[in-house]
Amino acid sequence: MAAATALGGRGRGRTAPNPNVGCLVVRDGRVLGRGWTQPGGRPHAEAMALAEAAEKSRGATVFTTLEPCAHVSTRGPACADLLIAAGVARVVIALRDPDVRTDGAGIARLQAAGIAVDTGTGAAEAARSIAGFLTRRALGRPFVSLKLAVSLDGAVALADGSSQWITGPVARAHAHLERARHDAILVGRGTLEADRPRLDVRLPGLEDRSPRRILLSTRSGAGDEHGWTRIAAPADIASLARVDQLLVEGGVRTAAAFLAADLVDRMLFYRAPILIGGGRTLGEIGLEHLPEAHGRWRLHDARQLGSDRLEVYERARS
Repeated sequence: MAAATALGGRGRGRTAPNPNVGCLVVRDGRVLGRGWTQPGGRPHAEAMALAEAAEKSRGATVFTTLEPCAHVSTRGPACADLLIAAGVARVVIALRDPDVRTDGAGIARLQAAGIAVDTGTGAAEAARSIAGFLTRRALGRPFVSLKLAVSLDGAVALADGSSQWITGPVARAHAHLERARHDAILVGRGTLEADRPRLDVRLPGLEDRSPRRILLSTRSGAGDEHGWTRIAAPADIASLARVDQLLVEGGVRTAAAFLAADLVDRMLFYRAPILIGGGRTLGEIGLEHLPEAHGRWRLHDARQLGSDRLEVYERARS
């Protein structure tokens, strides 16, 4: 299932509103077929993996990160039906599909055809992989990652707003990889006017993965000449079509606004070994009492990126 989840990650940021699913067809310890949801949402991961395995799928075990769909679409057949037709013996599913068109119906159809079904294997990691799809279904908005490059003393920029560059080239390359994994990237009007950022992906081979550009501004017409999509408030991200993974990159007021609205699900702190002193920090995020700050964030990952340190935190939600 870990391998299927990794495959599903290849489609992250390119499949909305469909989930970025990963799938493997396995028999006798050998991988016969691999699949992941393709750009635009089709083919689905199961269809791709079964097509690669072909007749070898009969009697095989299938690992998929999300329950196979049970609804027929004009864009392709139901994956549950494809698995039945292929004659697989067993399907291991990480997560049940919350889409009302499937939501247990895919599992029931497989079982009715005599196929053994196991659920829950690798569920936590699979949920992280398709967090955008799950968040859109549960909360009606994209999954939001907030990226911050900070100094050791917590500054995100000099007092005059200058922030290029706090971190080194390795950390910046990783930030571009993060961009490639999102449907859209958002900055505030101050960042747009001060830096005129391109917000593209400048990694060899991934240039075509540059996300849509979103501008947070209450001023009508702001950013229009640059081909941006403008929203007036953080809550307006719910209206962004085909955006399930949103990366918030700048600046401090925009970051604070999203944190104050409790719309951040994941934080990426790129911490540089420098001291700025007197620089800009996040400012007000709506915290009134210190005890309220505890228990809201949990560390998920930490790694060294050149001279910088990346820490990834997840919002603890019920």
